[in-house]
Amino acid sequence: MNSTPFQIAYVSTYVPKRCGLATYTHHLREAVAASKGSSAPDPVIAMCNADEADAYNEPWLYPLLKQEKDDYRRLADALNRSSVDVVSVQHEFGIFGGQAGDYLLEFLDRLKKPVATTFHTVFENPAEPYASVQAAIAERSDRIHVMNRKAVGYLHDHFRIPLEKISFIPHGAPVPNRRERTLTRQQYGWENRKVLFQFGLLGRSKGIESLLRALSKAVNAVPDLLYIIAGQTHPEVKKHEGEAYREELIALIAELGLEHHVRMINRYVPEDELVSLISACDLYVTPYPGMQQITSGTLAYAAGLGRPILSTPYSYAKDLVQGYDELLLPYGDTEAWSSKIIELFTYPELRAECEKWMSEIGRSMQWPQVGAQYLGLLERVVANKDWGMADVV
Repeated sequence: MNSTPFQIAYVSTYVPKRCGLATYTHHLREAVAASKGSSAPDPVIAMCNADEADAYNEPWLYPLLKQEKDDYRRLADALNRSSVDVVSVQHEFGIFGGQAGDYLLEFLDRLKKPVATTFHTVFENPAEPYASVQAAIAERSDRIHVMNRKAVGYLHDHFRIPLEKISFIPHGAPVPNRRERTLTRQQYGWENRKVLFQFGLLGRSKGIESLLRALSKAVNAVPDLLYIIAGQTHPEVKKHEGEAYREELIALIAELGLEHHVRMINRYVPEDELVSLISACDLYVTPYPGMQQITSGTLAYAAGLGRPILSTPYSYAKDLVQGYDELLLPYGDTEAWSSKIIELFTYPELRAECEKWMSEIGRSMQWPQVGAQYLGLLERVVANKDWGMADVV
């Protein structure tokens, strides 16, 4: 436990905003605070739109309007005058204003405090304008944090970032609660079902149709299968086509005769409920078609909660299950997916073995461990920077 006052400012979206980055930063901040044993709240510069600013009314929350360039400079100046020791930037291109989020550079150019930047998106083959902006952010950061080992190589190869400047710490995940699993299965009527679970904002990039076709073959051998598709329609999808995609899926479910085997949870799922649902499932699935995805919060949660997974071999999934490649199946290969689902539910000992693997992988990803690792990273950033005492305002 660190008894020395050590203050961290986080720059990110933040709860109550409903986005994965906001949730991640909230849990990271709480885990780091628990690890350092400090009761003083660490400040958060919350990226937001004008209509969201009023939601940030805690004294340690400072809204930064995404499109207001002057706000970036003003808050950098305020941090420079503060007692903050280090700044943690949680980076996604879309949360910052300007072209490819380049307003963040206004902030970093003005900031005089040590900076650790977490890249939540790293491209295998970065294109402009994203490449130049990411390279500039990396240059202005004292340390880069990634949650996928492959991202270390991508950043080094494309931007010549020294390897010693990049740190891998896994995406955090909740600590499992076995009692909660039993209660949730009872609550949702899953006691006598073999449950596959998939969560995320609904859109055409999740591979759901492919898994439905695999399921239609698997249910003949495993008649008590139940596939849960949880999450509301993505706001951008809804804006352009309403619920047309969900209706297409419902029609496909009927066409395949899967009404008894598929349930859709069409609403926002609060995080505590999501954790309960993942804990209660028998197999977590991410049949995504896109192979470049560098992180997946829900797959990280499934691993941290010790649930068996089945996934396409996209970047984050491959990095997560290193050594257990039998959990990765080609996108669109309905024969391979149906065979694997049948195998896992026909031979419980195989699924138990998968659960054991994921529990071993997941232990290092739980928030207490991740918080301690991230705190250590920030402390090293400050120790390695020749930094004097900051003025307290």
